[in-house]
Amino acid sequence: ERMIQIKYNLLKVSLAFVAILLFAGHVNTQFPRINKLELNIPSSDSEHSQVNAVLVSDIHLGTMTPKRHIQKRIDLINSLKPDIILMAGDILDEDLKPVIYNDLGSALKQLHAPLGVFGITGNHEYIGGVEPATDYLTIHGITLLRDTVVKISNSFYLAGREDKEINRFSGDTRKSVAELLQDTPRDLPIILMDHQPYELGKAAVEGVALQVSGHTHHGQIWPVNFITSAIFEISRGYGNIDGMHVYVSNGLGTWGPPIRIGTRPEIVFLQINFASE
Repeated sequence: ERMIQIKYNLLKVSLAFVAILLFAGHVNTQFPRINKLELNIPSSDSEHSQVNAVLVSDIHLGTMTPKRHIQKRIDLINSLKPDIILMAGDILDEDLKPVIYNDLGSALKQLHAPLGVFGITGNHEYIGGVEPATDYLTIHGITLLRDTVVKISNSFYLAGREDKEINRFSGDTRKSVAELLQDTPRDLPIILMDHQPYELGKAAVEGVALQVSGHTHHGQIWPVNFITSAIFEISRGYGNIDGMHVYVSNGLGTWGPPIRIGTRPEIVFLQINFASE
């Protein structure tokens, strides 16, 4: 009988510990960290000597996103007064219906940056149906770069890749980095957005100055971060691959339940300095 009581007490303690851990993990999702990073990119011809970019990824707007929740994040992004906003995929979750029903796009429409608000597709835009997803994002103020390149204010080229899962969900294929950039002059630096940070060296070979990605969530819930660290060259944060700057965001939202254990949601403020070598 004493052994049964001991086991019962251990069970209660274990359940209480799990409950506290899950509660703390949920609270953790409510307080995004602003990570600031200064990057120097050689360029003698850029019109701007400095561009302040805000990078966000993996917002996962959907059933689990209260409107007040996303509104706070939009206000926080705007408070940083970015020159340009980069949204590195998985802006939407899988189902567009709750996004429309709760009018979450009205918050996205409030994003402001004088050089533009740009996004790319992630795997979740494809899971939920890429054309309705991208139409919705475009209507609400986000310029989607789908295997396209644009020149930004005579200062740099911004390239955006379709997500790696394009073939799985639509039967189409995306351009390789070489194909995407083949007609892009090299008179100005190139910044590349690619949702999933695979094969980073291929972008470096093509002369990309900076790649920004998301997707990994850095595991989102410990100890899954050990798995993402094994899969990806860079699972989160800054790295340098063959001279190319790389930043992989662990995401602003969550996939599935709104819980983060061992990671913090983040907004990334990149101060990019363009200067002669």
